[in-house]
Amino acid sequence: MSTPTVYDVAERAGVSIATVSRVYRNPDSVRGETRERVLASARELGYVPSGSARGLASRSTGVLGLCYPDFHDAEADSATASDPGEVTLYSDEVIRGMERAARRHGYALLIASSHADEAGARLTEVAGRVDGLAVLAQAVPDETLEMVARRVPVVVLAGEPYDGLDHVKVANFDGQLQIVRHLLSAHRLRRLAFVGGPADSPDGEARFLGYQAAHLEAGLPLPAEPDLRGDLTQAAGRQAVEALFGASAKGQRPQGLVFANDQMAVGALHALQERGIDVPGDIAVTGFDGIPLSRLVRPTLTTVLQPMGRLGVEAVELLVARLAERDRAPEARLLPVAAVLRESCGCPAGTGA
Repeated sequence: MSTPTVYDVAERAGVSIATVSRVYRNPDSVRGETRERVLASARELGYVPSGSARGLASRSTGVLGLCYPDFHDAEADSATASDPGEVTLYSDEVIRGMERAARRHGYALLIASSHADEAGARLTEVAGRVDGLAVLAQAVPDETLEMVARRVPVVVLAGEPYDGLDHVKVANFDGQLQIVRHLLSAHRLRRLAFVGGPADSPDGEARFLGYQAAHLEAGLPLPAEPDLRGDLTQAAGRQAVEALFGASAKGQRPQGLVFANDQMAVGALHALQERGIDVPGDIAVTGFDGIPLSRLVRPTLTTVLQPMGRLGVEAVELLVARLAERDRAPEARLLPVAAVLRESCGCPAGTGA
């Protein structure tokens, strides 16, 4: 079966070759209906846009790619005014690790972020310009991921494994279990609230399972679902505080807030301070990820430190191995995490669980 070309896509979609090109190079310049028709035709044919002329000739671009979700956080943006290093986010650390490892292997790194509704199109675009591709914690249509994986090696970082692809994730369940177990046993807290991420986030759901397991261990009622969900930004942490402590809040206040990531926890710390609610005196707060900001906020944030940079390194190692041996069996790697107990739960800063 011959490899589909831009001509095939144009013919099936009923558009010009120039229109197909614009869909991949400048999608906003093409009407939505036309753009979707072109992308659907490409998916049906299994078409991936080709890279540079050098890549076409040598079948190699010398570039690895990383696609990751764009969770824009305006509050984090404003905080960077004093020191950009203070608000390095989860994806930044992964990028840094992957870029260094790629350079060691003689590759450049192409990075691309996208919102959920355009993840498939973005992935297809990047795949045509790289030798191998890492997909970080992003929901991509199965048919798109399968199509791209037929063209270039793909490794999935975080999230759920995909059949036939290399996969790297961290021990989300174990990390959350450690933190919640500590709150329940060492601090004798009994009313906790869990603020999760989007329902389609496998990492967030694994963390909630760890939260549930700690309750079972302690003989406490099993929470059926997160008390609240957020979009993983500082703004979402503020919104959680409003929902739980605002004028419309009902029921007993929680003794501890367990957030699915550090960004939301940091937003909550600011909101609690503005309300005059003392942390940890009135309530404990914990996060997950171990971003640099977690140790710079006041009080310092109790969190689960995951090896974010190592995720990027492992992605490169797996892609390089796959490029050298395309038929090797898929490999799954699980990276350990560590609980870091700090002031926001009532512990001296920097202790371990």
